[in-house]
Amino acid sequence: MAEEFPMIGGDGPNSYAKNSISQRLAADGAKGMLVASIFENLDIQTLPSRPTTASSTIFRIADLGCSAGPNTFIQVKNIIDAVSQKYHQSAVELPELQVYFSDLVSNDFNYLFATLPRDKQYFAAGVPGSFHGRLFPKASLNFVYSAYALHWLSKLPQVLSDANSPAFNKGRILYGNAPYEVGQAYSAQYAKDIECFFHARGQELAPGGLMVLLIPGRPHGTLPAQGSLAPFFAPLESTLADMVNDGLLSEDKFDSFNLPFYCPSVEELRTLIEENGCFDILKLEIQAAQTPAYPSVQQCRAGMEGILKKHFGDENYRIAF
Repeated sequence: MAEEFPMIGGDGPNSYAKNSISQRLAADGAKGMLVASIFENLDIQTLPSRPTTASSTIFRIADLGCSAGPNTFIQVKNIIDAVSQKYHQSAVELPELQVYFSDLVSNDFNYLFATLPRDKQYFAAGVPGSFHGRLFPKASLNFVYSAYALHWLSKLPQVLSDANSPAFNKGRILYGNAPYEVGQAYSAQYAKDIECFFHARGQELAPGGLMVLLIPGRPHGTLPAQGSLAPFFAPLESTLADMVNDGLLSEDKFDSFNLPFYCPSVEELRTLIEENGCFDILKLEIQAAQTPAYPSVQQCRAGMEGILKKHFGDENYRIAF
């Protein structure tokens, strides 16, 4: 079973709920695209409507990688508002709404459901598990959404920490400005993961359904090593390198640490989707980043605490922060 490193739960000063403004800004910036995709592409004629019989028909929405902060509730409201308007414009009665909030088993679902909006117009359920595999019955979902989650890899390529491999990522924690082989190792793992993701969703999405994904990417025409989240995590990498120089951390421990992220280019993602064959691409566009150049210490801790503590231990983690 793959290891899980969820965001920090709860509502403390280092929690994801208090330190996910970058993700919220990115999702807010894509709201127009989200709403337009629903108006233009959601096929009401093949989707459920409220029947006159006693048996209820349900429109089912899933947010994959929802985490435990307020962002998921904002985006779910945007989705439901757009879906409701689509039904209204089509003169079709809106069915009952079911929303599935899905993330890793170790996600803080208790906090998530304790903070559900009181005025929500849907039934809510949690679905723990990895989106790299099946999570729902066949043809059971009408709308799938995922934001700032699909850059996470299911696992790291072992060659990254193999000193005898040309893909040995010595002195770095990501693939930015790394040798070609390092970027290719990340790219190959991402291709395997995204294949599993689309294959699973292809079985779960019902006819007429729609999927909208917001994925951190890199500029068109660039190699993996030329674009990644590496600049975003440069302060963390520099801190760890300083700890090695100060004798607080072994060089081997530093060299064996890599972050499990990968940002595809538009053409790379298009090729992977087309090769998978489970989905048609209705729109694939680039959105300008709405994130700061570097994360705050709290933002870094909110997302990285689990993986850093696991690799370096509690004491070194406390020194780093």
